[in-house]
Amino acid sequence: MKKSYLLNSEISYVIAKMGHSDGLALGDCGLPVPEGTKRIDLAISKNLPGFIDTLKAVLSELEIQEVIIAEETKQISPQIFKQIKELIGSTKIIFVSHENLKKELTNCKAVIRTGEQTPYANIILKSGVVF
Repeated sequence: MKKSYLLNSEISYVIAKMGHSDGLALGDCGLPVPEGTKRIDLAISKNLPGFIDTLKAVLSELEIQEVIIAEETKQISPQIFKQIKELIGSTKIIFVSHENLKKELTNCKAVIRTGEQTPYANIILKSGVVF
């Protein structure tokens, strides 16, 4: 049995196959996943699992070099934005419109759907390198 923080095998598999600058998205339960993009559905019920808890687990295994966040997140969900910033530290943030973030999902290796019901609790993580 795996003993690291992230136990989900599907997420671990996607992370293990990622290369430099590949994208992995995490979203609230309403984020539309484009046809043809891998969907890892973790949603159990309202806010379970939460976006931030899921992000913490993913960041325990994925080296990131930058993130993409919808500009609307700062104004509409400032608490989520603050928590994201605390978790990613000095990692570069690229702000786009929510519509453009949804378009970017087609370039991601997978989209992880959480049970989160906070508006704009969505992020694309761009893989970095560990050397």
